[in-house]
Amino acid sequence: MSEAYPGRVMALDLGSKRIGVAISDPTRTIAKSYGVVKRKSREEDFARYQQILAEQQVTLLLVGLPTTSEGEDSDTAVWIRNYIAEFSQQCAVPVEFWDESFTTVQAEESLRLRGKRGKKARQQVDAVAAAFILQSYLDAHRQ
Repeated sequence: MSEAYPGRVMALDLGSKRIGVAISDPTRTIAKSYGVVKRKSREEDFARYQQILAEQQVTLLLVGLPTTSEGEDSDTAVWIRNYIAEFSQQCAVPVEFWDESFTTVQAEESLRLRGKRGKKARQQVDAVAAAFILQSYLDAHRQ
């Protein structure tokens, strides 16, 4: 557990239509899918994040960042950095970015193995991808 920010971590997997949300346990050991937020306006999205941050007593916000195979920011990553920079101006919780490469593929495979297909799987894939992003972060920071 990071000594700088003990407590729960919330991860976001930002998409063009949906935002996957995952939350860690307070010991920062296990990531769990929280749900999916349908994208509306930045104002409405940000209000929903603030609500979840407060309800879950989150102390760190983790944002998935897609990078190119060379490790550089993709066009989507540039948009995500801009979006989160705006949110950070009204958010008291520290924000970190984490590579999200292949998490959607992992999430789709995980759902398929659990027998979830079609519309049901599409509705959950973003939250499951956020959990993969978060678990990767937690595992990398475990002492």
